[in-house]
Amino acid sequence: MSLKIPYETVLETVKKALINSGLSEEQAQTCAEIHAQSSADGVESHGLNRVPRFVEYIQKGFINPKGEPELVGGKGAVENYDGHLGIGITNALFCADRAMALAKDHGIGCVALKNSTHWMRGGTYAWKMAEAGFMGISWINTESCMPLWGSDEPGVGNNPFCIAIPREDGPIVLDMAMSQYAYGKLGVYRLAGKKLPFPGGFDQDGNLTDDPGAIEDSRRILPTGYWKGSGMAIALDLAAALMANGYSGLDMDEADKGSCTGCCQIFIAYDPYLFGSKEEIQAMLNRRVAAADASHPEKEGAHVTCPGERTYASRERSMKEGVSVDETIWQQVVAISEGDLNTKDIASK
Repeated sequence: MSLKIPYETVLETVKKALINSGLSEEQAQTCAEIHAQSSADGVESHGLNRVPRFVEYIQKGFINPKGEPELVGGKGAVENYDGHLGIGITNALFCADRAMALAKDHGIGCVALKNSTHWMRGGTYAWKMAEAGFMGISWINTESCMPLWGSDEPGVGNNPFCIAIPREDGPIVLDMAMSQYAYGKLGVYRLAGKKLPFPGGFDQDGNLTDDPGAIEDSRRILPTGYWKGSGMAIALDLAAALMANGYSGLDMDEADKGSCTGCCQIFIAYDPYLFGSKEEIQAMLNRRVAAADASHPEKEGAHVTCPGERTYASRERSMKEGVSVDETIWQQVVAISEGDLNTKDIASK
């Protein structure tokens, strides 16, 4: 069952849970803001739902709360950091800031981070760059959780990719995994007792299905665009590992320390007005977005949107009506905030 919880209550409860798990007050505040904001934006799969697993990984030693990014290389507009298995959120926020600082000096900035941990909602960092006035590109490689096209076993990560276009009337932000649905989204539908809107993978008999639980059991999520998503996933994995001089998905498989432990993350910030005036660039963006939004809808009463536009509507609704949370997940996070650290992660199988 879904509950509506005031945003500030979600924020403070997550903060208490993370302090109880060993984070400093500053770390807990930063991470709680990201988790609460993600759920408020309608991405509960990587918001509140990820808190129990985050706590579990700290307890297992997969995440080192004392680990911080260390500069290990750099040249011009490019820097390379070792994340020392620190908190994925704080590592990623630091690297996004560094990419923007480099872009201020060079027009473009690229930061490659290795040996980090799960950054939760990937779009967080692209949104951050766009809201600061930069075009942002970021992606991550993960352990194998998706079959290569033509295979019946996991062989590549779903390697989320994000791109954000800064627009004064609201950034356009694409945040997508290379699978039709991320595992976190499968968990959201399973916990709600719902089928997927479209087939999202295969069951254990190899049949395409819209049953989220069956896909979680088989570990055969469907690559976005079939062979194209499979190919993109491999390319993103290799590019991240190459640029950061870090783990590939195969290395993470062999380390076997949970989701994204030891991963690489790439952050690119670009000055959008490097070769054109703000007025002409913004006019071009607005015309293009307006044309897309004016597309004739397939279904009566529907509205076509660009990536990220629905996020604002979800955010406004959450601030007015409360953040939508799964009741069982909420009870788990409340329990952790009250000192019970023996909570099982039910958001994923």
